[in-house]
Amino acid sequence: MLPQLLLWKRGVTLERKVKIPMPPDGKLVEGIDVPIMESLERWTEIKLEDGSTLRIRPSIISVIRVPGQYDHEGNPMYALKAATTMVVSEAPDHLKRGYEAPARPQ
Repeated sequence: MLPQLLLWKRGVTLERKVKIPMPPDGKLVEGIDVPIMESLERWTEIKLEDGSTLRIRPSIISVIRVPGQYDHEGNPMYALKAATTMVVSEAPDHLKRGYEAPARPQ
């Protein structure tokens, strides 16, 4: 996506058109950048069988509406540009680097 300036006319944002690749073949289509008014980026916590806990949070950078494309319910199709932050908030000792199992008494 090439950065462009948003233009204002009488308090209304004019559409900013961008080219985005669409799955499955990556064909470039024209989309419309939709400004984000509000974003609540909460953490999702995932507990794994190995005893670890991951915390994941998406950060939405931009949202593009693809004109003429709709989901199976007739809603407009959007593409997201996002970054994901992941943190290992808990991990069992035996999975950590440098862990040495306690010696067994003989």
